This record gives sequence, C-alpha cells and structure tokens, in this order.
Amino acid sequence: MDGDQVQAVAEAASLLDSGADNELIISHGIETAMGRLDAKCTMEQFNLLEIMLVGRAVMGVIKMLYGDAQPAATRETVVLASLEGDVHDLGKNIVKTVMTARGYRVVDCGKNCPVDKLVETAVREEAEIISISGLITSVIPLVRQVRPKAREHGITKLRVVAGGAALKQATAADLNVDYVADSVFDGIRYLENRQGGAS
Repeated sequence: MDGDQVQAVAEAASLLDSGADNELIISHGIETAMGRLDAKCTMEQFNLLEIMLVGRAVMGVIKMLYGDAQPAATRETVVLASLEGDVHDLGKNIVKTVMTARGYRVVDCGKNCPVDKLVETAVREEAEIISISGLITSVIPLVRQVRPKAREHGITKLRVVAGGAALKQATAADLNVDYVADSVFDGIRYLENRQGGAS
C-alpha cells in the first residue's frame, strides 16, 4: 500500500522461503491490499500517483512469483477484459498472469473494452471462456449483455466468469454469467471443476 516495490517483493520472497505458496501470497496479501486501495478509491481519498505506485509494487510481486516466461498453453482459450467505462486493469492483469502461468491461453482485450469487441474476439479466437474483471458498478449492465451477444454470434458453448470488487457483490444470475469468482484462484478452481462443461 506504500507503493514500495522493493519492499513488497522482498516480503513476498520471505513468505515463499517460509513455506507460503503463490496462492496464499496473492489472495491474502495482494488482493487484501487491492481491496483497501479500492475502498480508498471509492471514498475518493486517493491520487493517481498512489495507484500507479501500488500497481507497480503489485506487478513486481506477480513477476517475482511467476517470472517472465510464458508457459506453453495446455488448457482452454480465455478472452479477458475490463468492460467499457472501466479503466482499471490491475486486477485484470493479475488474472492474466496467473491464468497464463496455469496453462490457459489468454487473449487480453484490455481495459475500457466494448462488449462487441470482447465477443468478436471470443469468436475469432474460438474461446471457450470469457473472463470479465470489474471494479466499478457501472459495468454491470454491460456484463449482462455478454451472453446474449455471444448467442447472436452463434456461440452457445461458452463459460462466462466475472470477478472484481464491483462484480463480487452480485450473483451469477444477476449478472447473467456462469460464475462470480471471489479471486482468480476461485475462478480457476471453478473452471477446472467444470472442464468441458458450458452453458
């Protein structure tokens, strides 16, 4: 939260040495810090430099945990985005890094992504999964449009997973998705338990 990348990486390395695994460090360390940052953003008690420094520290830890190497994709194709109006991509970038490290082929549509672009990318890439990260509640109506748009393009075998501070407060039925993940690891566990199934 202080934006000290060197200290954050050193602390994560110390945790690894003491037996903590990547999931514990991310879910109890990084995601907790991001939750606090989100609360400050919601209360407008933040500045852009603070967000950039925290983001740099977070990505430094992620890089230390997973490295730069891109493992061969052995799992399904995931199309990932923060939807139009949401210019936050820190959480999305963590999802991308962790899923790539776990063997998924991840196609990142970036932040502020229109629903049509997301779905068209899923069609082009023959994706089995769409993953949506949302930090602001204004994207909720857009999340609800993803599955109908996919059906318009003839995609019926598709899992849609959502997560992020704004979306975790809603149910899967509310968002018209298959699953609302509490964390990237929760989302991956859902996907691995439902491998091959789609609605």
